[in-house]
Amino acid sequence: MADLQGKTLFITGGSRGIGKAIALRAARDGANIVVAAKTEEPHPKLPGTIHTAAREIQQAGGRALPVVMDIRIDEQVRGAVDRAVSTFGGIDILVNNASAIFLAGTADTPMKRFDLMHQINVRGTFAMTQACLPHLKRASNPHILVLSPPPRLEKSWFAAHLGYTLSKFGMSLCVLGMSEEFRSDGIAVNALWPRTIIATAAVHNVLGGENAARRSRKPQIMADAAYAILTRDSRLTTGNFFVDEEVLAQEGITDLERYAVEPGLDLIPDLFL
Repeated sequence: MADLQGKTLFITGGSRGIGKAIALRAARDGANIVVAAKTEEPHPKLPGTIHTAAREIQQAGGRALPVVMDIRIDEQVRGAVDRAVSTFGGIDILVNNASAIFLAGTADTPMKRFDLMHQINVRGTFAMTQACLPHLKRASNPHILVLSPPPRLEKSWFAAHLGYTLSKFGMSLCVLGMSEEFRSDGIAVNALWPRTIIATAAVHNVLGGENAARRSRKPQIMADAAYAILTRDSRLTTGNFFVDEEVLAQEGITDLERYAVEPGLDLIPDLFL
């Protein structure tokens, strides 16, 4: 079976949560990880920085390059990609994980929040992909993985929080278009989304706090699903909207109890599914 030894992964929002979990799973193979995020100093509500994540990656067996980067600023995006390539010699995998969330209806969504979600979620995915593209074209098994949901046109998801839904589905439409655009280059472009909510800072701060976190799964389930995708043949695995449970089932993993934060509790389904 293929692994990620010696591969270079550029992970946006890699200092905590799902992004860090994906990094740590790849690090166990001896991968090179670019931890690109804004958090250089500790945040009062968000644990972890690019430097603490880098240390964990190194302890897990990988090589780490912590890079301070605001995904909204083109010069910083290009600079981060240049540093990654000069340090590790190329980029094999891009994980578009960085995302902003604000769950409110149209009247209650400040335009500042609307703009932030679109700048990070949609524009950030597009800008990072564009910047990494020349290097991915030279990789032997190049992958782009986007943390976004299947693009289902169900009115309820749009009505509940239109601004956020537009931004996440915008990421999914990038997958739809880019997977076909880059097919001849052999670059896989896929999306991954969790069946249940995942115990991250967003759950604590946005989706219901401690009670919701108890009925969540750990980020490791997304990391294991991402690993399964990223070790597949890029020419045979593209244009998919994967759900974590389904990916693991394909790998023969059906007992998911170990991923539960508190085994035995009813899990909360994630948005858009």
